[in-house]
Amino acid sequence: MASVKGWPPALLTPVPLADRKRGDGRLITDFIEGLCPQVKDSVGGFAGQPLILRPWQRQLMDHVYARRADGRYRHRRVLVGLPRKSGKSALGSGMALYALLMGPRGGEVYSCAADRDQARIVFGSAKTMVEQSPELSGVTRLFRDAIEVPSTGSIYRVLSSEAYTKEGLNPHCVIFDEVHASPDDELYNVMQLAMSARVDPLLIGITTPGVKSDRTGQDSIAYRLYQHGEKIAKGEVDDPSFFMSWWKAPDESDHRDPKMWQVANPGYGDLQDPEDFAASVKSTPENEFRTKRLGLWVNAQTAWLPAGAWDKLLSASHPDHEVEVIVGFDGSFSGDSTALVGVTVENVPRVWLIKTWEKQQADTDDWRVDIGEVEATIMNTCRDFNVIEVVCDPFRWQRSMQELDAVGVPIVEYNSSSPSRMVPATAKMYDAVMSGKLVHDHNPTLGRHLDNCVVKTDRLGPRITKEHRASPRKIDAAVALVMAFDRATWVREQEPVMPVPQFF
Repeated sequence: MASVKGWPPALLTPVPLADRKRGDGRLITDFIEGLCPQVKDSVGGFAGQPLILRPWQRQLMDHVYARRADGRYRHRRVLVGLPRKSGKSALGSGMALYALLMGPRGGEVYSCAADRDQARIVFGSAKTMVEQSPELSGVTRLFRDAIEVPSTGSIYRVLSSEAYTKEGLNPHCVIFDEVHASPDDELYNVMQLAMSARVDPLLIGITTPGVKSDRTGQDSIAYRLYQHGEKIAKGEVDDPSFFMSWWKAPDESDHRDPKMWQVANPGYGDLQDPEDFAASVKSTPENEFRTKRLGLWVNAQTAWLPAGAWDKLLSASHPDHEVEVIVGFDGSFSGDSTALVGVTVENVPRVWLIKTWEKQQADTDDWRVDIGEVEATIMNTCRDFNVIEVVCDPFRWQRSMQELDAVGVPIVEYNSSSPSRMVPATAKMYDAVMSGKLVHDHNPTLGRHLDNCVVKTDRLGPRITKEHRASPRKIDAAVALVMAFDRATWVREQEPVMPVPQFF
């Protein structure tokens, strides 16, 4: 394949050349360029002018519309990941109109999205294309939320996750805009199942990335599709019915680096103005910029720690019994998680996750934290390490703290909801991470809890919190760490500095 600007994307599932050659890529390109005008003025052109596909967009059409040797479409599901302002809406509108006009008799095409306003973006562009094209307007009838082809009985409609009923549909083409914003799997699954009677169905998701989990707290449908496509692209899974092309920068990219802007955006300097990137990076939250401009997934929309900062820290072994240790404990009762984190009192503290208790997807609604197991783990930790403090927020755990204190566990109460404590503690932890003045065991659960933290800033100052009160994304291990690190810092300042540990 000849090298063209913007192609190939960072992740691309394989499509045989023969399937691309016998496919409809050239047909849909000719259809869009010949019949679908631009609908608004932009960096890439002006309203009313022909919509000319870029070489990377033509390559994409060749892959999406590839056909097998038996003449059937190679793919049933498609996921295209593009940063914002890459021409997604115009491309989606052209694909929808191609399916409407060139598809089967009695065809059903749908523009889908998380909410009706989003779903109407692709549909609205398509409707304007029809209005501005004498050829298209001559063979269609326009309604507020539908475009009909009377000669074939085919129809193109808008549908959203907010719609109350989606049963009884029989789509042959679905353009699902911004899949990452779907609150759950329902609409995507309904549309996928509804296409089963069609000969050549295509469910095409065109999206930017976003937060990895949905409102249920599990991986979102978009992120799971992305992971599936990633496995196919890397040769770990064989699924020719699924196609994905995903443009993105490397995961650990500096979001301020203009070279990364160009890597992630096939329309950079063409459909997108480089000056807009330079201006927006100064005022856009980092995670927002990473998702919308660099094509990267994040755990929370407004993260506390910069991407990759925690993972870049050195690894460390667990301490021996000579090193003083602070244990941070953040407890819950039912729906949330409970965590124990260790921090050494050293010049360069060592951090490790001792244990967490979290409700799993398979657990029943009456799941509760095993209080006895938590208490036993705390006592075993005090036996195995030189624990000088167990720092805990006593909320809902007052009885356990009293019983542990009675048997000699060095309990120290710490109100994690107090801004006067958490604001300076958050600042200490942040400074240590950014300056590389701590090391840790790279436990993925602790890393996930840290990634889930966002910053709440008010007149009292910044401190870590959940994205919102009802968020299912856990941060308890991060809270336990901040409390323990705060106390370890205080103890170290009262005592002679311990020797620098040996790291591996």
